[in-house]
Formats: sequence, C-alpha cells, structure tokens
Amino acid sequence: MVRLLNFQPSGRWRHNRSVLLAVILTAQMMVVLDATIVNVALPHIQRSFHFSSSALSWVLNAYVLTFGGLLLLGARSGDLLGRRRTFLAGITLFSLSSLLGGFAVSGWMLLAARAVQGVGGALAAPAALALLTTVFPEGQERVRAIGLFTTVSAAGGATGLVAGGLLTQWASWRWVMFVNVPIGLAVAAVGRLVLTETSRRSGRFDLAGALLSTGGMTGVVLGLVEAGSSGWGSAVTITSLVVGVSMLAAFLRIEQTAEEPILPMRVLANRTRAAANAARGLGYAGMYGMVFFLTQFLQEIQHHSALITGIGFLPTPISVFVMSQLTSKVLVNRLPTKVLMLAGSVSGALGLLWLTQLHASTPYPQVLVSLILIGVGMGLSFVSLTTAALVGVAPADAGAASGLINVTQQIGAALGLAVLVTVFDSVNHSSAPGFSAAVAGSARTALVHGLDVTFAAGTAFAVVALAIVAALVRVPGSRPEPQGSRSRELELEVEVAA
Repeated sequence: MVRLLNFQPSGRWRHNRSVLLAVILTAQMMVVLDATIVNVALPHIQRSFHFSSSALSWVLNAYVLTFGGLLLLGARSGDLLGRRRTFLAGITLFSLSSLLGGFAVSGWMLLAARAVQGVGGALAAPAALALLTTVFPEGQERVRAIGLFTTVSAAGGATGLVAGGLLTQWASWRWVMFVNVPIGLAVAAVGRLVLTETSRRSGRFDLAGALLSTGGMTGVVLGLVEAGSSGWGSAVTITSLVVGVSMLAAFLRIEQTAEEPILPMRVLANRTRAAANAARGLGYAGMYGMVFFLTQFLQEIQHHSALITGIGFLPTPISVFVMSQLTSKVLVNRLPTKVLMLAGSVSGALGLLWLTQLHASTPYPQVLVSLILIGVGMGLSFVSLTTAALVGVAPADAGAASGLINVTQQIGAALGLAVLVTVFDSVNHSSAPGFSAAVAGSARTALVHGLDVTFAAGTAFAVVALAIVAALVRVPGSRPEPQGSRSRELELEVEVAA
C-alpha cells in the first residue's frame, strides 16, 4: 500500500490537466452521490436486517459522524503528509469499505462499513479540493475548474437519488454500496498516474482532539437515539450521554491548549460566525430528518417503488442548485445578506410545517410543495450563511473556518436525525410497529401521526435557526462588491455543495 501511494507519475501524465480534473470531479461525484444513494434503499435495508427506526438511523449517522468528525483532521493530514497521498488513501479506503458494506451479512457489519466510509471520505474530500486549487492557478482556469466542481457536487446529490432507486429496484440495495467499488478503484488507479505530490509542512496532528470530538458526538447521538427506544432512564441512554458530554468537554479543554488544534477556539469567538454555523447545522438537521422519514413514508405507507421515490425527491436538489446559483450570481448583489438568510429560513420552516399535514393518502403534489420550499430555503440561505461564517476570519484560520462550515453541516444532520428519531419513537413506542410492519388500519394511522409530530419537531429546528439569524448575525457590507468577487463566490458555492 505504501509503495502504491508513493508512486510518482511520468511527465506525460503529470501535465494532463484534463485527466487530473476528471479524477477529482469523479471522486467528488462519488462522495456526494453516496450521501443520497443510500437514502432510497433504507426501507430495503431495514427489512434485510430487521432494523428498528432508531437502529436504521445509524446507517446514515455512522457515515455522517465519522465524516464530519474527522474532516478537519483529514484536511490537516493533507497538509502534513501530502495531499496526493491523503487523497489516494481516502479513496482506496472508501472503496474497500463500500465492498465490505455490500457483502454485509449482519447489521453491525454494514454499520461498521459505513463508519469506515466516513473516514475515507474525510481524508479524500478536503484533499481533492486542495489538489484542484493547487494545480489550477488563480484566474479563469481555476474559476472554470471550481465551477465544474460545484456543478458535479450539485448533480451528485440528484444522481444518487435516481441511481439508488434504479439499483435497489432492479438489482438489490447492496448495489448502492457495490457501485462505489469500480469507480473508486478507477479513480485511485488513474490518480496515481496524473497526481503529483504537494509540498508538506511540519507540524503536529491534533489526534486527541479529533478522537474526542468524534467520540463525544457519537455518544450524544447514541444517547438520544436510545432515549426514544429505551427511555431516558435507560442505563445505555444515561451512560452514552454522560460519556459523550464528558468527551466533548475534554475536547474543548484540549483545543484551548493544543499547540496546533484542529479547531482554534478563536474561530468561534466571533458572534456572527458562531451563529451562522449554528443556523446552518439546524437547517441540515431538519432536511436530513425529512429525507429519512419521508423515504419510508413514500415506500412503506404509500407503496411507491424505490425508483419512483428517488425521482420524487429530485425537486429538492434541483431547487437547491437553481436557487444557490441565482443567489450567488444575482440576489447577493441586490438584497442584503441577512434578508436572504431570513427568507431561506422561513421557506425551509414552511416546507417542514407543510409536512405536518401528512396522511396515508396524501397526494404527491402536496409533498412536492414541501420539497420545493425546503430546497429553495437551502439555496437562498446557505450561500449567505457561508459568507457570514467566514466574516472577519484571519488568513491563518481560513482553513479551519472553512472546514468548520462542513463539519457543522454533518454534525447538525446527525444530531438532528437523532433528535427526530427520538421524537418519533417516543410518540409511537407503545402504539405502533416499525414502518416495515405497518400494513393497514390503525398501525398506519399511528405511524403517520408520529410523522406529523416528528415533522413539527423538524420545523422547530428551522424556527430556532431563524431566531438565531435574526438576533445574532451581523454581516458588514450586506451588499457585496460585484466586481472581482466572482471567483470567491464560486469557492463559497463549492463549500455549500460539499
């Protein structure tokens, strides 16, 4: 493995930027696609391993927690070990763990594979974008490359929904894992030929900080999920929450004294930056929970196929892409940044609130309204929230601040899903079986009622985000200069899509 990662390309391959760009774009497509391709297969995975709703949530959270928790450490690895080596190691690990997940014969094997996928993604994703900005100099070449990177990121989410439906319906849910293997190995093989190693700099890994933050978040999420299924007085619930909170407290202490922390506390000292990151995390909390529960509603309650379900979700990523483009190219120059944030939060809240009116025979057009409102809200607010999350950042902290944006996105999704699963299980614990067991009558009615309550809790996330933006965000220069800012806007869009 070490010899493979250290292999250096010949000159003929090294200077082929088109092939290099294709390698990076394909890797980004794979990582983004994996975030959505599994969602459509969730009901089939649940039946295969007899997962409860709380256990099923770990199919998503096992990936999100390791990916988000180790993302800053992954970026640091690229700086210290070389971005080419880190990228190739991440892609290889991602591919092999996908193979393991496809062959899983028990629930724990699948969850372990998903967790390792997250580690691979945390290594590969930041290295991929860093390699792109290293190879393509500032100017039109970089703008074009980053623009393609953004487009692929947006397309990956939509492609994953349809591909997940196709593979699940025509083959098996296992192919949503297997599909990563040939793509990843091809990326690793070609990447060895075209990527050159970047210069390394001396420094230290904040391994303790990375492990404590990831372990702490995992403990909190486990405690929340167990609270819904086993009760707040359960030994597992209490132990998980206590251990998780203790590890997070230790993480905060270590980051204050570490020589080179993965998260300098001064990044969060600015009120606007902290509020923007919190609002972004809350936005993802509601959306992630919506996809998790609505996928099961469409397939298990309304009996739509996996393919139709995947196609049915397309309005959300399409709305996100269209509105993010409109926002970054037009609206940011015509409306105050804070107005865009508030409008986006309101749109997202209305979309989730509309889902509280679900019943077993709800027509798809009613669901469509919610999907579009949520997508429009994300597209409107997240570009401006990214800007606010980077306001006043010192050059030395730019990497950590940018990485924190994606970390809060992933952690917000994991915590939000854990809370919503807890709400759902608490409402349905004694009145209804799991989705896969509900076939008709009172069981379906009880489950749909639980969904309505759960989406009401999701609406609360959006309302809290709205309140945080209104009360705490202060963005100087709310009308950005249109000249000379296009390259930076594209970079911000990349961070949104990633």
